[in-house]
Amino acid sequence: MTRRTLTAAFLSAALLTGAATPALAEAPHGWEMRVMKVPAAQRLAQGRGVTVAVLDTGVVRGHPAFRGRVSSGPDFIGGGAKPGQPYWGEHGTAMASSVLAVAPQARVLSVRVIWDHEDPARRRAEEAAEKGDKESQEENRKRGNALAKGIRYAVDKGAKVISMSLGTDEWSWAGYEEDTAAAVDYAASKGVVLVASSGNGGSTDVLATDANNRVSYPAAFPAVIGVAASAPDGGRAEFSQVHTYTTVAAPGVDIYAARNTGGYSAGSGTSPAAALTAGTVALMLSRNPRLTLRQVRDILVDTAVKPPAGYTTLLGHGVVDAAAAVRAASSPPAAKAVPYKGKKYLGGGPTGSPVTHPPIDSTYLVVGGSGLGVGLLCMVGAFFLLRRPRPRRS
Repeated sequence: MTRRTLTAAFLSAALLTGAATPALAEAPHGWEMRVMKVPAAQRLAQGRGVTVAVLDTGVVRGHPAFRGRVSSGPDFIGGGAKPGQPYWGEHGTAMASSVLAVAPQARVLSVRVIWDHEDPARRRAEEAAEKGDKESQEENRKRGNALAKGIRYAVDKGAKVISMSLGTDEWSWAGYEEDTAAAVDYAASKGVVLVASSGNGGSTDVLATDANNRVSYPAAFPAVIGVAASAPDGGRAEFSQVHTYTTVAAPGVDIYAARNTGGYSAGSGTSPAAALTAGTVALMLSRNPRLTLRQVRDILVDTAVKPPAGYTTLLGHGVVDAAAAVRAASSPPAAKAVPYKGKKYLGGGPTGSPVTHPPIDSTYLVVGGSGLGVGLLCMVGAFFLLRRPRPRRS
């Protein structure tokens, strides 16, 4: 089993479930709606007519938070878990809830591409990788491109936004996958907006087991909007990874969302930050369905609440302002080519016209031709002299 295959099979769900740490426990309920100005944004758009694909661990469609707005696609990761089990759809249900909290009239397409942390299939796959079990390794290999399949399926089913609260930052090797990169390119070529969490390994605590701050895919792909997590004080959440691929940030501390077993609970991570951003994009596209992928990104960047120092690797271009983004979606900036004002030639330029060379001096042709003729005569004469029979000695 190669590391490359394992990377895709074990894509990390980026939500830190359970109670927040004491340092983060003061976040008020629903603070993310106020910071992102969601109520004002919802007065302009609700997400109607936009499908957001949530590529995750599955979504429990019967939760009251969804009001029949969730449909399910294929289960590309498998493993044997079924809806109703506590380790099926824990993470994905919460993420779909956050998307619809921002865009209540959008539709969610759930596509299962990763396992929840407590899923027995995840543990079996990890053990197979360590022991070298060929049968289990083959099973993992087949599931290694689940994310790529999920992206392509979502695009073909008409999703306008793909929300991926997952990443490869948990693992100790690079997570770049050629099939996933190709799927991302496919989605971008169709104008689909891809949003992904930047990762939760940004802690500066040397004792933290997840403090790796490694590059996380798919957030690191150029066509994907990478989202960091912000805290209630406006700064970076202590776990949010620090990388140049981060485009914007969104609230990611104590975000209340639906539980797969019923009710609601608070969780922290770059996962809810990505889901909230995907919901914002749904509002933008509902307001103006003709927005291009580039326009969506530019609007999110231009309207974000900027850090004091401008762009930083901590929060990207700033925290998403949903109200400003939806207003800007009505009259997006036109994508214009910048006129070239540099030198006439990129290099030294041509040394002369290709059709105005001076005529060739015929003197050189006459001298050269004569010399060639004399040389040929000498060669023929030498040939016959060598073939002349020599007299025998007595």
